[in-house]
Amino acid sequence: MDDHKKNAGTDEVLAKIVKFSDKYRPIAEELHAIIIKEAPTAEPRLWYGMPGYALSKDGPVVLFFREDKYISFGLTENANVSVDGLTENAWFLTSLDDASKQKIASIIRSIL
Repeated sequence: MDDHKKNAGTDEVLAKIVKFSDKYRPIAEELHAIIIKEAPTAEPRLWYGMPGYALSKDGPVVLFFREDKYISFGLTENANVSVDGLTENAWFLTSLDDASKQKIASIIRSIL
């Protein structure tokens, strides 16, 4: 996280993550770190009040997460995905084990 260039969007996203519940804040922090690691040029910003990430400074948000009953992690219609019929674009998380981290990293790499 520290290697990523600080900008207003990063500050806003990190401030939002701090407001997550004690139960889900560590997951949100880890999601942010995974996103920045897998997409180092990603531009964090708040998107409809949620942490969102664009692939370039002026580009549209392509992925996001939020806290509701669970953590929701999802892709927007701007993500580079192959849509054929019913396509997965959102997932619920209550924990983040190694397998989940690997799947999320793979999802992020697939939209670059």
